[in-house]
Amino acid sequence: MDESLRPGPLPSRRFLLRAAAAAAALPLGFGASSGRAWGPGPAAPFDPGPLCRPAAAEEPAGALKPIKLAWNATAICTAAAPLAKERGIFARHGLDVDFVNFGGSTEALLEAIATGKADAGIGMALRWLKPLEQGFDVKITAGLHGGCLRLLGSKAAGITEIAALRGKTIAISDQASPAKNFFGLMLAEAGIDPENGVEWRQYPADLLNLAVEKGEAQALADSDPRTWIWLKDPRFAEVATNLTGAYADRTCCVVAVRGSLIRNDRAAASSLTRAVLEAGHRVHADPEDAARIFAGYGGKGSVEDLAAMLRSQHHDDRPVGADLKQQLVLYGEELKRVNVLKRTTDTAKFAERVYADVLS
Repeated sequence: MDESLRPGPLPSRRFLLRAAAAAAALPLGFGASSGRAWGPGPAAPFDPGPLCRPAAAEEPAGALKPIKLAWNATAICTAAAPLAKERGIFARHGLDVDFVNFGGSTEALLEAIATGKADAGIGMALRWLKPLEQGFDVKITAGLHGGCLRLLGSKAAGITEIAALRGKTIAISDQASPAKNFFGLMLAEAGIDPENGVEWRQYPADLLNLAVEKGEAQALADSDPRTWIWLKDPRFAEVATNLTGAYADRTCCVVAVRGSLIRNDRAAASSLTRAVLEAGHRVHADPEDAARIFAGYGGKGSVEDLAAMLRSQHHDDRPVGADLKQQLVLYGEELKRVNVLKRTTDTAKFAERVYADVLS
C-alpha cells in the first residue's frame, strides 16, 4: 500500500460525538485540500467530519478573505496554523491567512487583536484568561488541543512527585506563564500553598534546564518543545503534565477572534475557526506531516521529536460550545483559588462573555 494513502489514527469517540451533535446545524460542503508540500502528506481526500467542513455560504467564490492570524512560531502547540496554510485548508475555507509571529506579552497580543492589528490568534487558555477578565474585545471560539505543559523535576533532588516540591524552587520563564498558573493549581490540590509553599524563580526560557542542573532550582515548568527535549536528559523526571489526572480531557490551547470581526463578518470568523479545527484534526491524523511543516517554519527539534510531541498531546480533543464553556468555568474557579482571577468573578458569566459560538 502506498504510505501516502495510509489512513492516520481515527478521531476519538469524544470528537465524533461533538461532531455529530453539531452536524444538524452545519450545512455541508467539502473539497480536497491542496497547498505547497513540505514533505509527503495524505493524497486522498481528507474528511475530518461535519464540524470542520465549510458551510455552503463559506465556500470560496472568488477572491479569498484576507485574515491576519497571530501565533508563536516557536510553540509546537500551534502546529495546526502552518499546516492549515501549507495544506490549503485556509484557502479551501475561503481565507488568505497572513501570519503575525508574536512573542511579546499576552496583553500586547490581545490588544493587537482587539484593535485590528490582527484578526485572531492561537494561544494557551491559562495565559489568556486573566487578560480577558480585564475586558479585551476578543472572544474564544474553540479549543484546539490538550497537553503541552510539563513539570520536570531533578532526580538528584528527589523531585519525582508533586508532594516533594514543598519548600523547593521551580524555574519558570515568567511570573505569568501558563505553566506557573497550571502547576500552581496542582500544588494547591496537593495541599501546598502555590504562593508561599514554593519559590517560583524566573530565568530565560532556554536556560531553565541549566538552572536545575546547577542546583539553583529543583524543578522547572514550561511548555513543549523545550520540555520534551529536556526530558530526554536522564537527570530529569516528568512530575506532571497538563493532561495529568482530572485534566486529561481539558483543553490547553484555544482559538480566539476579534470581537468586531465576529460582529461584522461572522462568516469569516466561522471559516477561520472551522479551518483551524480541521487542521487540528489533521495534526492528530498525521503528526509526521505536521511536524515537517512546523520544522519548515523554524520549529526547534528534529521532525521525529516534533512528531512524538504532537502524538503525546491530545489533538483529537477540540471542544466547542457548552463543553468548552464548562471548561472555561472550571479554569476560572481554579484560577480564583490561586489568586490569578479575582475572587469576585462570576465564572459562569465570565465564560459566557469570553466565548463566542461562531459554528452554529
